[in-house]
Amino acid sequence: MLKPFFFLFCVVTLLCSSCITNKDIVYLQDKGHAAASDSLQILALSKPYRVQINDILSIDVKALDKELVEIFNPTSSNTTSGASEKSLYFNGFTVDLHGNIEFPILGQINVLGYTVEEIEDMVKSALLERYFKETAQIFVTVKLAGLKYTTLGEMKAGTHVIYQDRVNILEAIANAGDIRVTGDRRDVMIIRQYPQGQKIHHIDLTDINATKSEFYFIQPNDIILVKPLKRKALGGGQTAVQNLTTIVSVFSVLVSTYFIIRSL
Repeated sequence: MLKPFFFLFCVVTLLCSSCITNKDIVYLQDKGHAAASDSLQILALSKPYRVQINDILSIDVKALDKELVEIFNPTSSNTTSGASEKSLYFNGFTVDLHGNIEFPILGQINVLGYTVEEIEDMVKSALLERYFKETAQIFVTVKLAGLKYTTLGEMKAGTHVIYQDRVNILEAIANAGDIRVTGDRRDVMIIRQYPQGQKIHHIDLTDINATKSEFYFIQPNDIILVKPLKRKALGGGQTAVQNLTTIVSVFSVLVSTYFIIRSL
């Protein structure tokens, strides 16, 4: 008689412990001793991005005489339509395995490890030296052709592009549809590209100190991987109501089984 109820007790204990709590899903919690009414100053760290291999650059050259700069702007005629991303892939300047881009007239320019501002100065100086005069009043703009990243795991899987210079990981996750309730926000993995290969980094998005992490701002070609919570693997419900429903079902089966066995 006691065995079924002992088993039920174990099941209830397991399911109750598998509830997903607010601490598991709330972003940027203050885990210090500040009062709830205090204002928290978030000091986000953001280093200038330095161009890597396989990045695609959009380079726009302007001058008083537009005809003189047409050869340098192959994407200018199609950057406002929905096909701009595809256009930039074919007409933008891709950084090759040696860190170079092939620029009209100037030939190969090494841009690996430089910021977009530094590349603007390099291109402008080279054009003034070899092609234009100072009176042409040229203006060079260099931008990354969209910030592309990939999401996997307990969120919508796919590749996403955001047309901004700076994107933090919360913006990237929101753009991808947010992490599911069953995702582990305490240990989000970021797989980042480096010249020597890939590295895996970890960030706890439930802690407000995540905003101070060097990985809070994503970089082009980052992979954001969210693992499932251990509670999900146990098969418990996500809420107390779901767990209660499971407990009632288990209890009903145990009682029915007990009386069937007893009647035999």
